[in-house]
Amino acid sequence: MPRKSLVLGALALLGLLLPQRAVAAGTDLGTVLPAWSALPFVGILLSIALFPLLAPHFWHRHYPKVSLGWGLLLAVPFVAVYGRPALYSLAHMAIIDYVPFIILIGTLFTIGGGILIRGSMRGSPPVNAALMLVGTVLASVVGTTGAAMLLIRPLLRANRHRRHRAHTVVFFIFLVANIGGTLTPLGDPPLFLGFLHGVPFQWTLGLWKEMLVVASLVLATFVVLDMILWRRESPEVRRPATGIPEPLRIDGWHNFLLLGGVLGAVVLSGLWHPGSATLLGVHQGYENLLRDSVLLGLAAVSWLTTSKALRRDNEYSWGPIREVAVLFAGIFATMIPALLMLGAGEHGALAFIIRAVNTPAQFFWATGSLSSFLDNAPTYLTFLQTALGRLYPGVPEREAITRLIADHPAFLQAVSTGAVFMGANTYIGNAPNFMVKSIAEEAGVRMPSFFGYMVRYSLPFLIPTFLLTTLIFF
Repeated sequence: MPRKSLVLGALALLGLLLPQRAVAAGTDLGTVLPAWSALPFVGILLSIALFPLLAPHFWHRHYPKVSLGWGLLLAVPFVAVYGRPALYSLAHMAIIDYVPFIILIGTLFTIGGGILIRGSMRGSPPVNAALMLVGTVLASVVGTTGAAMLLIRPLLRANRHRRHRAHTVVFFIFLVANIGGTLTPLGDPPLFLGFLHGVPFQWTLGLWKEMLVVASLVLATFVVLDMILWRRESPEVRRPATGIPEPLRIDGWHNFLLLGGVLGAVVLSGLWHPGSATLLGVHQGYENLLRDSVLLGLAAVSWLTTSKALRRDNEYSWGPIREVAVLFAGIFATMIPALLMLGAGEHGALAFIIRAVNTPAQFFWATGSLSSFLDNAPTYLTFLQTALGRLYPGVPEREAITRLIADHPAFLQAVSTGAVFMGANTYIGNAPNFMVKSIAEEAGVRMPSFFGYMVRYSLPFLIPTFLLTTLIFF
């Protein structure tokens, strides 16, 4: 983004914000921010959507500058007008959300890249469906990021000989990177957040019916589509391989132990609360600092104990995680106003969204729609709190959640499944989506653009599935 344009844009946004008076520390910014303070967030989303399509060479060379530009376009006037509360919001997002997010997915990316599945797998419809099914089941055990990083490279290698491959990666994102993480708090961040706020660990197992319906429909759709495209492949591609097939085997087994260490550290951070430290004015629990330290240590162990030859055979590189870290830095920064306004409920500039949500079906779609573009963890919490405030005003949170599960479980089911399922609607709906896309593109797969992903896949395949899910369950 040109420097002059950045300065002019910041001044323009500053002019929009100035009618709001500077606020004192402790003021809920969500109640005073204007709706147009979310414009930089819209801008970075449009940049991610349009630049790779309209100016691909510029984007691949300068996307860090674009991300930085939109981040500064928000941060400069935000801090200039709102002072210390704005600085606190930026620090809170960095310390509580962004840094742990990057450490977790970076650790899983490093460890997953040290596990190599070898063997003669050809990407026929049965083989692809089997890999999808295994990944969908595995996602609730090791998390959507862990399952995606473990299986995306074997899937790409199995389909290397095919001309039609992008649809396989997209449905992998649907199933393994999102829908599969429904059954445990380890599966997806919003469910883990619910666990921290009092939702019993085993409660999410009760979502098996919703997950079974959605996963079955999406997997069946993929099988039909893959069979159609398989028939369009050349006879040489469809012909069975000749020679002695290489048996399936897994190298880098010790990384599974490190993956178990990641899960243990994440679970412990949700159960053990020894106190907190203050970093840049933000309280961060010692358990979270310990978790992040352990994760970094596990990533280092994986990197040092896994041979370079194995990672080379696994086509491992830092490019995908670098792209995710850079772009999500801009996304996390620019989405602060939107999250603050939503968190303010009926007192914020986005109150019309909160007021429009009353029934479980509306909670399902509101949570899911916003989770498609915003971080699904705070979106989940926003609508969970909205439901609790509507049904049990003034009741302490954990008691209210217990009563919600006993009296009106459909509301929690709607918020939980909306956040998890609809993270598949866009590339930025869930952390592993963009990483899988980057890995696939690095492997030579021509992935659809941001809008192409939604128009060609989300709208025709996911949205009808979610409409049917609404009719059945909500």
